[in-house]
Amino acid sequence: MIQFSKMNRTSWTSVHALVTLLWILVALYLALIYAPTDVSQGNVYRIMYIHVPSGWTAFVAYLLVFLGSVGYLIRRSQTADDLACAAGEIGFIFCSCVLITGPLWAKPIWGIWWTWDPRLTLTFVLWLLFAGYLLVRGFFINPGRAALLSAVVGIVGFVDVPIDYMAIRWWRTQHPQPVIFGGPNSGLPFSMLLTLLVSFGAFLCLFFFLLRRRLSLLRMRRDLSHLRRELAED
Repeated sequence: MIQFSKMNRTSWTSVHALVTLLWILVALYLALIYAPTDVSQGNVYRIMYIHVPSGWTAFVAYLLVFLGSVGYLIRRSQTADDLACAAGEIGFIFCSCVLITGPLWAKPIWGIWWTWDPRLTLTFVLWLLFAGYLLVRGFFINPGRAALLSAVVGIVGFVDVPIDYMAIRWWRTQHPQPVIFGGPNSGLPFSMLLTLLVSFGAFLCLFFFLLRRRLSLLRMRRDLSHLRRELAED
């Protein structure tokens, strides 16, 4: 029965990996070939199809950190703590991608690599929150204390996410940024919007694939630790 369960998980993992790969290939085709060139920005705007989905995925990741942290504080659930830990690690990667691709777009469009406007500053704060969350988890030797304090960081830090998302709607900045959903003069042509949503779907699929693999590794590490303790006691 256990062997069947392992085989079933392996097959679903393979299917998930294949779907993720195909989805990414479709997103690349849409971003590089199907989507039209922007009249004002030229081809450099195509960075948006990496930059924006990375940011949205980072928001999803921190939402899971928040939910997992709340679950751990309420029920001391190891599963909730694993979810928060795995989402925090993977979310840090996607948030780093945002901070890398943003300046690559800003330099040819704005003429500068970085400016301390509200959206960029809050995104950098989000990156620091991811980094701080992971540092707290790795700082304490006691797993229970690390889980407790990192849960507090995960919950308190979540306030940055909705503020970051709404920043370009709430504050006018010297360097305007596109508003995709809502607000005056917002929206994209259908071909661009379709490409952006497909790209976001590909990033989400990749995120949840990595999340599943990381959760599996956390469980195996814990099982191995239990086994070592049992052998040491014998």
